[in-house]
Amino acid sequence: VLPRSCLFNLMLFHLVLNFQCHVCQVGFLLSSAIQNTAIKFVLPRPHGKSFAHRSELKQAKRIVVKLGSAVVTRGDECGLALGRLASIVEQVAMLQNQGREMMIVTSGAVAFGKQRLRHEILLSQSVRQALHSGQNQLKDMVIPVLEARACAAAGQSGLMALYEAMFTQYSICTAQILVTNLDFHDEQKRRNLNSTLHELLRMNIVPIINTNDAVVPPPVPNSDLQGVNVISIKDNDSLAARLAVEMKVDLLIALSDVQGLYDSPPGTDDAKLIDIFYPGDQQSITYGTKSRVGIGGMEAKVKAALWALQGGTSVIIANGTDPKVTGHVITDIVEGKKVGTFFSEVKPAGPTVEQQTEMARHAGRTLASLLPEQRGEIICCLAELLTEKKEEILNANRKDMELATTLGRLSQPLINRLSLSTAKLNSLAIGLRQLAVSSRDSVGRVLRRTRVANNLELEQITVPIGVLLVIFESRPDCLPQVSALAIASGNALLLKGGKEASNTNKILHQLTQEALSIHGVADAIQLVSTREEVEDLCRLDKMIDLIIPRGSSQLVREIQRAAKGIPVLGHSEGICHVYVDSDASIDKALDVDSKCDYPAACNAMETLLIHRDLLRTPVFDQIIDLLRTEQVKIHAGPRFASYLTFSPSEVKSLRTEYGDLECCIEVVDSMQEAVDHIHKYGSSHTDVIVTENEETAEQFLQQVDSACVFWNASSRFADGYRFGLGAEVGISTARIHARGPVGLEGLLTTKWVLRGEGHTVADFSEQGSMKYLHENIPVPQGSFN
Repeated sequence: VLPRSCLFNLMLFHLVLNFQCHVCQVGFLLSSAIQNTAIKFVLPRPHGKSFAHRSELKQAKRIVVKLGSAVVTRGDECGLALGRLASIVEQVAMLQNQGREMMIVTSGAVAFGKQRLRHEILLSQSVRQALHSGQNQLKDMVIPVLEARACAAAGQSGLMALYEAMFTQYSICTAQILVTNLDFHDEQKRRNLNSTLHELLRMNIVPIINTNDAVVPPPVPNSDLQGVNVISIKDNDSLAARLAVEMKVDLLIALSDVQGLYDSPPGTDDAKLIDIFYPGDQQSITYGTKSRVGIGGMEAKVKAALWALQGGTSVIIANGTDPKVTGHVITDIVEGKKVGTFFSEVKPAGPTVEQQTEMARHAGRTLASLLPEQRGEIICCLAELLTEKKEEILNANRKDMELATTLGRLSQPLINRLSLSTAKLNSLAIGLRQLAVSSRDSVGRVLRRTRVANNLELEQITVPIGVLLVIFESRPDCLPQVSALAIASGNALLLKGGKEASNTNKILHQLTQEALSIHGVADAIQLVSTREEVEDLCRLDKMIDLIIPRGSSQLVREIQRAAKGIPVLGHSEGICHVYVDSDASIDKALDVDSKCDYPAACNAMETLLIHRDLLRTPVFDQIIDLLRTEQVKIHAGPRFASYLTFSPSEVKSLRTEYGDLECCIEVVDSMQEAVDHIHKYGSSHTDVIVTENEETAEQFLQQVDSACVFWNASSRFADGYRFGLGAEVGISTARIHARGPVGLEGLLTTKWVLRGEGHTVADFSEQGSMKYLHENIPVPQGSFN
């Protein structure tokens, strides 16, 4: 029994708390009005048709988030998973403050009530036992089976108080609504419920809805959904579906304890997550057991989801318990990322990207088993098609160019990369024919032979990497180059080109598949034409073995961040330097090919380093005049600017890749200072020294740690075709595997083959009868396994 003073203090605290809550709600309305003037509202859309693609989910205005029992409750089923709830509330609040209308359908009252009642029973038993025995000891306590309705009655208020406290942290008001089946099937009650929810949403309040488990009758075991207009509310899945249709919701997110819907029970060896589920696909899946808590299983979720989909609401079933994704699962879904299973009424005409990858892998294995001469025939056929179908290719390219120019979304360097010409196609064909010759010495080549012991020989041979994903921007000529390299190296290939080159890419891919079909492997190279985001492709870590980005430094960085489980072969930027030494030849120093031949290329010069002794000399003046004649915009480095009274605009950063007729000029005191500058500001792509001093040149070539280092030669030579590789998938600045222009060799890996006659390791132990020899055996020229 508490003293009166304590009771008075509790009552006063309660009044103050209620007052603060009302102040918070008033403050919320004011702050919300202020916030809503600054945020970008999501405009409502006509209801009646669900979204056809994930990318459209960004337009969702009204969203229901359904939290399953396994999401809300702890693993011991007594109490709530507070960390998960907190992250979910944060995401819902974020979307609410973006101008969306959020509703939550929640479980958890039974679990929360079970925790409270167990605590009360334990406390009561301990008091009685202490009074009976005279000792405050806890032993032999038995907790009775707790009836679910009593638990729900005891837990609902606490559950709602928790939600209210959490949402208050984000200045968002909540409202509790408890419903039963009758509230939807009685017309007057249904209208009242509908009116209440609309009014709450109008006031920017988040309704939190739950079935009234304290009074609801137990579910009928075999009751089913009953048509379009009627759905039996037997769990929170059916409640969420009915609510979504009733309120004309754009998106229903059903969070459970699995990643989504699988084609067979999750956890089985062959179970695959279904990315998109269509009505009529129910027969293609096998349902597993129900969740550890709750009364609904995956079958109930699917039926409820299809019912909501038929009513015009898009649905996604996703995992709300995985600690790796819980903190952003809801916002990721709304952003259109590939999370969980997306229910769609629109079935694409072609295969999904997962199916394309499987097709490519299967055909790629057949491609790798072809004779080298057969792969060479395919590449030569592609080279011939590029020449024969030249007009069709250029017509398609003109469509892309006209659209890009009209829309004005591409910078001039990207438009230059998008453009194809007869000369480019001819160069492509020549490079492919070169590659066809070199491809005869690729897959299956023996690199090393070793006699481990008598009658035990070991070989190291070249093999394909597997499935490659090449993501490229603007440059459609990349498609036949990379395709030819994949064919030569026996790799399957998945291509993702920019939509700005869609017409050109489409015809080039058709020609590639036409060439592949001469040996029955047309599916080995696939062009991703669906609305797949790059980040989603980077998540296919169990299907793709290597990602090669071809594009801007921003694209490469995005892919490197997204591809957490797949190796990425690429360079971050092409910040190439040309250092003009004090002993440079005037004629060679005046060569501006590195900058002006093709300024959009990644191997074009971006920074010109000038030895200090050349300042105010005819050599320096002629270099500046020539750059200006070529209309190159000059930016001054800090030291260069300090030497001039009227200098060009000072550079903002010495780590800039201009990709256009612009460059930076900086002054250095020596070759060593030039090397230090390159190491500090360069990107390890291509760097050049211009000098007649052989000793200085050799020091530069040895000290500069870049993939390509040249002496008295244009940086534009850093190219697979010019190096004689026939073609390249790109230039790598990495320090493992391939480096520099990556051609055929860079797309091969190795495996070890051991041939014995029943040898065992025990034979080579101290007590064994055999000894290791490890003798190298000569590899015959052109030897293939």
